[in-house]
Amino acid sequence: MEENKKLKAFVSWSGGKDAALSYYRAMKQFEVTHLLNMTAEDGKRSRSHGVRTGVIQKQAEAMGLTVIQPRSSWETYEEEFKKAVLELKQQEVGAGIFGDIDLEGHREWVERVSSDVGISAVLPIWKEKREVILREFIEAGFEAIVVAVKKDVLGDEWLGRTVDSDFINDMLKIEDVDISGENGEYHTLVLSGPVFERRINIIQSEKIIRDEHCFLDISACEVVGKLPTVLRQ
Repeated sequence: MEENKKLKAFVSWSGGKDAALSYYRAMKQFEVTHLLNMTAEDGKRSRSHGVRTGVIQKQAEAMGLTVIQPRSSWETYEEEFKKAVLELKQQEVGAGIFGDIDLEGHREWVERVSSDVGISAVLPIWKEKREVILREFIEAGFEAIVVAVKKDVLGDEWLGRTVDSDFINDMLKIEDVDISGENGEYHTLVLSGPVFERRINIIQSEKIIRDEHCFLDISACEVVGKLPTVLRQ
């Protein structure tokens, strides 16, 4: 019936665990139709985590979704973000799903920008406990690896590590590190899970250093297999 129709939504997509878990939690109330992934001016890498845009496109393919990848500088980020959302509104998208946890400045920006363009801002994991979020992510059946670290906080030996119980336990041993990486200590890439129809297989990658970060630069990957239906409901 029409009154039970879900509101269409996009996910503000970094490629990582928090965006994926937020999408997962929002699935019951929203029909997610698009991923919105802001990229650098040359369109080669994501603006936030430096992941190659082709890798993000493979994620979208594995999820069965359309990805929108506007180009921007940090100075034009808000303007280009709003333009993209306004175009999505023309396709009856009325909400944006965001993976922020507790950085007040991020929430203020998300809510202000969403209000400016006339959509609802949804933050499914806001103010959740870090360890609870990570364990829910793992127990839900997601698979993710570390693809970036602050080199003065975590060494490059963390690159490529799977986010699992051992990962959490090792993180908890390190002082002054947010175990969810909310302060930019690390970033992840989700390879499969309950919001995926298929999974990502990494074919080629290398560790590189850019400024204060170390990255696992994935230069080739593929979409493979088909996940059990139970994981995609």
